[in-house]
Amino acid sequence: MARYRALFRTPEFTPLFLTGSAQIAAQTVAGLGLATLVYRATGSPLLSALALFGPSLAQLIGATTLLSAADRLPPRSALAGLALFFALCTAVLAVPTLPTWAVFVVLLAQGLAASLGGGVRYGLLNEILAREQFLIGRSVTNMSAGVCQIVGFATGGVLVAVLSPRGTVVVGAGLYLVAALVARLGLTRRPPRATGRASVAETWRTNARLWSSPARRRCYLALWVPNGLIVGCESLFVPYDPERAGLLFACAGAGMLFGDVAVGRFVPARLRERIRFPLQALLAAPFLLFALAPGLPLALALVTVSAVGYGASLLHQERLMALVPAELSGHALGLHTSGMLALQGVSAALAGTLAQYTSPRTGMVLLALASLTVTLALARADRRADEPPRAATEEPSSGARPSPRTARRRTA
Repeated sequence: MARYRALFRTPEFTPLFLTGSAQIAAQTVAGLGLATLVYRATGSPLLSALALFGPSLAQLIGATTLLSAADRLPPRSALAGLALFFALCTAVLAVPTLPTWAVFVVLLAQGLAASLGGGVRYGLLNEILAREQFLIGRSVTNMSAGVCQIVGFATGGVLVAVLSPRGTVVVGAGLYLVAALVARLGLTRRPPRATGRASVAETWRTNARLWSSPARRRCYLALWVPNGLIVGCESLFVPYDPERAGLLFACAGAGMLFGDVAVGRFVPARLRERIRFPLQALLAAPFLLFALAPGLPLALALVTVSAVGYGASLLHQERLMALVPAELSGHALGLHTSGMLALQGVSAALAGTLAQYTSPRTGMVLLALASLTVTLALARADRRADEPPRAATEEPSSGARPSPRTARRRTA
């Protein structure tokens, strides 16, 4: 495990790692408490799902308006300030008299800020680490996410039962404060990565440049859509089993942790391209078995196996960074993060709507089927793009003469 130890000897990696870990723990603990609070108050699977993943919907707005600021802000100040902002917003969510509509206004503000935070954080990670260390670095941060989700959702489930949903939200606010302190005291002062004024127009121009390449488009779609649909399945854990939702989320975190360790540490480079899409298909396949109404032990096993497929995201991210110019890496990673979370929010809304009119189990199966379909379509498109054009690889038979049109195409 020397490669992992080398990462933690890299200056500033450890405080950045701890800042991200504290924020994920805060998000999981506070999110579970808030989703339970909203579900008990409204009885609505849709509102419960949106309370847990709804802030991700605002990422779409942020990705098209704020993202150019990700490379134009001092990283330490931006990360510490954003964590403090999340702490204050989460504390507001714990106010007993806060109406449900106001809850979602606060969540919208959190989502807008988070769209900027992803670009700042992962742009700084790309700046701290050498390019060849990026995959293993993202593996470690994803592993941290898995561990923090396991601990966060398990702890959140205990806090909801022992303390209260509202008290659980307060604990989440405190964890955000910890993240702000670690960022402020642990990171060194750095100048912004880019000069110039951040603007909506600059965000649109850079997004258009990144989106102009078909290969990058396929990477972004693979990072956004199949995973987002499966997060939609997970957003139904609370209405599916309110008393054991924390356990289901913890199993998903464990599966994600295993997948990230396996991909980041043990999969050799020669196999990475081959297994990108088969591993991603593993995300959806186990959820199809929820059509059989599995008991709790089997449901926990299916959720764990499914989450192993999140390891495919590391491979898609590595492919994306190979296709992106170095000067756009921060913006590109911010667009990936914002788009991913936005699709998670859309999928949570879709999942909640399906569950509202059918059942949580049916909603999971339908979203899993859609995720698998998209994965197979993207894999087929990627395979076709890698195939050489037939006209360039086939020669006419000895007795045949190419048509003038064919001859012109070959000599162009």
